[in-house]
Amino acid sequence: MLNIADTLHRWCREARTFALATVVDVHGSAPLPAGTSVAVDEDGNAVGSVSGGCVEGAVYELCRQVLHDRSAPQRAWFGYSDDDAFAVGLTCGGELDVFVQRIDPAAQPHLSTALSEITQGLPVAVAQVVDGPERLLGSTLSVPGGGRPAHGRVDGGPADRAVADRARALLRAGRTARVDIGGTGDGCPERLSVLVHAHASRPRLLVFGAVDFAAALSQAGRLLGYHVTVCDARPVFATTARFPHADEVVVDWPHRYLQRTDVDERTAVCVLTHDAKFDIPLLRLALDLPVAYVGAMGSRRTHDERLRLLRQEGVTQEELARLRSPIGLDLGARTPEETAVSITAEIIAQANQGTGRPLTQITGPIHRPPGLMTYR
Repeated sequence: MLNIADTLHRWCREARTFALATVVDVHGSAPLPAGTSVAVDEDGNAVGSVSGGCVEGAVYELCRQVLHDRSAPQRAWFGYSDDDAFAVGLTCGGELDVFVQRIDPAAQPHLSTALSEITQGLPVAVAQVVDGPERLLGSTLSVPGGGRPAHGRVDGGPADRAVADRARALLRAGRTARVDIGGTGDGCPERLSVLVHAHASRPRLLVFGAVDFAAALSQAGRLLGYHVTVCDARPVFATTARFPHADEVVVDWPHRYLQRTDVDERTAVCVLTHDAKFDIPLLRLALDLPVAYVGAMGSRRTHDERLRLLRQEGVTQEELARLRSPIGLDLGARTPEETAVSITAEIIAQANQGTGRPLTQITGPIHRPPGLMTYR
């Protein structure tokens, strides 16, 4: 849904009824993750993709059928076709489970509000019931960020509370995920499977050290969707003119800024100063915070000395094991731009539990759903 939020918001404003087809489960080497959607309006206009082209025609026809018949939501499974390369199937060898439902914006006004906030870059989650009792299929609940109350309904009772709680947790983590709710453990008597589309605020990339490498890294981080902050204690170097791709440039001692700023489990911290008077107090604090990534630039000799000083400051071996130093993957990088690719590649690999090795040297599925988990 999030991949076509702009168009869906416009269609909701125009009170257009449409069919929404969403990938709710992925197996194997499918090209697009769960949560990706296609929408078709009553005039046959289509937007989005669920497979990168493999099964779009079949999904389009299913959307048209659901719209024309005003039928209940439907599920469709698409997999690899061994017998006929032109049959409906995924030639990449993956499998997709697609949920198709009819959306009447007038009947679900909270969707328009949620989509409006998404297009503005505000945090909001939309929960969609994709499996469970027939009367609840396709029910949606939107949960805005900032602790505001949820809108919409699943069953008007305990399911609403259970779904909203899970959606808030996933929104905080910035993860789109399918969750199973109900049974004996969470106050919801009926078993439901809910796909939560989470649109979180941009993750943060904190770059410490106003050096040439920081300029290239801020540009690469911005390209990847991070909110980039460059921080340095030296005002002559920490200027917006030197870092035009950063969202903010801060003049402060690095550890002091890290103490007062907000971080979460998606935050990446990159220390590029390789100067002990900045690095040691900063890394001591960073390694004690629940951030996604902590990396520090420097030679192997600098790294060894850094570890010695951090141990003297009481940093534990478990905390030191989180430190990525020397920073980045071995790409043979030399220029600031190449080094920025090396660093961001390591951040991506760690976030998605990738190996960082060439695909020619590993086996198994190529496509793994980043940041997507199924909770049971």
